[in-house]
Amino acid sequence: MKSRMKSQLPFFPLYAILALGSCAPTSLPPAEGSHRAAVVSMQQAASLKATPEQRAALYLQAAREASVLLDSPESGAAARSIYNKAAADLTMLLRSSDQGSLWNRPLTLSSGDTTYRLRFAKKTRDGQWNPDYFTSFTPAEEVDLKTIDRRNRQDGVGGALVGIRKTEPLEAFSSRVGVTAPVTAALEFRGNEAVLSLVDPTVKTKSRVAGKDRLLDADFSAPLAYYPQKNDLVEGFMGALRVAEHMNITGLYMLQPYDPDRIPLVFVHGLISTPRMWRNVINELETDPELRRRYQCMVFAYPTGNPPLYSALRLREELVKFYGQHPAARDAVLVGHSMGGILSRVQVTSVDRNDWDAIGEQKASAFFAKVKPGDLVDRSTCFTANPHVGRTVFICTPHRGSEMAVGTVGTLAMRLIALPLDITSTVTSAMGDSIEIITGDAKRIPNSVTGLSPKNPTYKVLESQPLEVPHHSIIGDRGKGDTPQSSDGVVQYWSSQMKAAASEKIVPGPHGSCELPETIDELRRILKLHLNSR
Repeated sequence: MKSRMKSQLPFFPLYAILALGSCAPTSLPPAEGSHRAAVVSMQQAASLKATPEQRAALYLQAAREASVLLDSPESGAAARSIYNKAAADLTMLLRSSDQGSLWNRPLTLSSGDTTYRLRFAKKTRDGQWNPDYFTSFTPAEEVDLKTIDRRNRQDGVGGALVGIRKTEPLEAFSSRVGVTAPVTAALEFRGNEAVLSLVDPTVKTKSRVAGKDRLLDADFSAPLAYYPQKNDLVEGFMGALRVAEHMNITGLYMLQPYDPDRIPLVFVHGLISTPRMWRNVINELETDPELRRRYQCMVFAYPTGNPPLYSALRLREELVKFYGQHPAARDAVLVGHSMGGILSRVQVTSVDRNDWDAIGEQKASAFFAKVKPGDLVDRSTCFTANPHVGRTVFICTPHRGSEMAVGTVGTLAMRLIALPLDITSTVTSAMGDSIEIITGDAKRIPNSVTGLSPKNPTYKVLESQPLEVPHHSIIGDRGKGDTPQSSDGVVQYWSSQMKAAASEKIVPGPHGSCELPETIDELRRILKLHLNSR
């Protein structure tokens, strides 16, 4: 991956857009040589005049004719292209035709004088999907990858697809477009008997085709790129400034189907950003087959104008909900950037009312004077470390605040942020004049910018309590190499540094250093360390 130095807005990484890498062919090879019959069958199968059953038979015919040529010195490459397209097109045709009536049941399909009997392979623990799990498919080659810096794919045999599961109503932790995964459609023939397998290439790299175990064709970037590609800059700003209009996005979202054998890897973005900032980070991590196979990626989305402790409460509630629904799930690893690191830190720290004496007993007493046990302010400021979080990684995190929050930019942002009425009224009634303890102004409601001020007493309280899991720091240095006086342009080293961290890595970049090769390498190292510690 190329190293990139990016211009920065406060707490917001901007992306260069570059699509790289090979992809499966989108058209058929010329109808010449020994593969001519397979090309003709494919052309006939594409005819919309034929019935779905007739077209399916022609796709089977093409795949069978191509499969016997896969090892041909002259036609092998063309045969692979035909076979892959036939398997993918057949899968999409059967899943979508006649409201799914042709899907996942034995079929007898005829083309001319040839009759095929097709059955669907069942789910297995070694990497075959249940055919009924996905509600639709799309060809991986047709997904727009303009937001992915480097295409992560594997050239081989089979139809590379994006499997999409979108139910009505949506399942918990599903995005509005559903949950996606890489799928490879493979057809194996014994005479006129055919078996269609939907393989998970993150688990199973080979499948039996034409009598041999062959490397599967797979696209690991397309499922990530399938998720909506909105304007991150605009949406990030609006989520910070017009909080009430974006409260409905708050939640934990699975980017891959739930698997109890994989470790949840939860990414938490920072101020003026969105979960899409992690797309290339996840894509690069998944170039490693072991990480691809052992972790399941998730993101936490939230409007970033809210006070950090409130957003941390919402993350805590989402994690409780996730483990309530999936009690067999493994302990999660949290990766937080900037303010997202603060949200992550709160998940592995325990704080009660007595711990707030760190700001002074009189101030703590005034702070909690009107706060009732169990109300919003109480739940946001007093919490117990989540036993289901096993490790945290902090990237450019202001553990002691950022001076930018009290500068000109921060002052302007504080005035522009509009919090939801229910939050402002709850905080006002619960805290009264003690709001000044946090904001320094009895008339100013806490928000994300006041929460990032070095004067915010929350940091003194968090600093007084240990983190209850192994944690790691990745810290940006814009190039002066003058640590401990260094800064990433937004957060200074004195704020990012954690003395009890299991490791600390200084990377040569600005605040938006998440995609730097050095950052990715360190994340890989930490994630493999976590695997070896299980």
